[in-house]
Amino acid sequence: MTDYDVLRVFCGPNGGYGNELAVVREGSVLPGREDRQAFAAKVGFSETVFVDDPERGVIDIYTPTVRLPFAVHPCVGAAWLLDVPELVTPAGVAGARQDGEFCWIEARADWVPPRTLRRYGSAAEVDDLDVPPPGVGVPPTPFGQWGRVYAWAWEDEPAGRIRARAFPGRGDGVDEDEVTAASALLLTDRLGRALNITQGAGSQILTAPQPGGWTEVGGRVRLER
Repeated sequence: MTDYDVLRVFCGPNGGYGNELAVVREGSVLPGREDRQAFAAKVGFSETVFVDDPERGVIDIYTPTVRLPFAVHPCVGAAWLLDVPELVTPAGVAGARQDGEFCWIEARADWVPPRTLRRYGSAAEVDDLDVPPPGVGVPPTPFGQWGRVYAWAWEDEPAGRIRARAFPGRGDGVDEDEVTAASALLLTDRLGRALNITQGAGSQILTAPQPGGWTEVGGRVRLER
């Protein structure tokens, strides 16, 4: 079995929650796309990153079923593990930085697939939501169908604090995603302000709009194994 690290990305303040990520540091052991896709399917994480050049930050991202040009939580995890100033992805070059307990990447909203950002009147309404039926949200995209409905509400609007939940709507038994940082990026781009998002059971995502249509997304990363 190819060696890989397992990270937990966008952890809460106590180090829990977040989303697991597999990182193959020696991408050269599986150079072909078919082999990488098969490996990603075998390990079964929502995303697996293959590092093709650790010094330049060149990475390749796969879900169990498809290769992704870009995805936020794999980039934040890889940036933390490699400690590089940027990551090179098929979608573009994402800036990266470490800031205390948080790792940040800088990306653009047009790098991620569309999804439904649905606002509610209060955090309690979001907490009380039932899982919507499969297929609710935007049409499938080449990037996949995850994170199709992002339900959110202000917890404290002046402070930029948001409560959010994400429903993939795939009908594959995964009713809710603990973290969908791409949705956080899109929401930040839409609102044009920095956000502190609590998603799922307790994951934390920080965001900040930047000049020229860029958005920073940051979170805590923990090495699991």
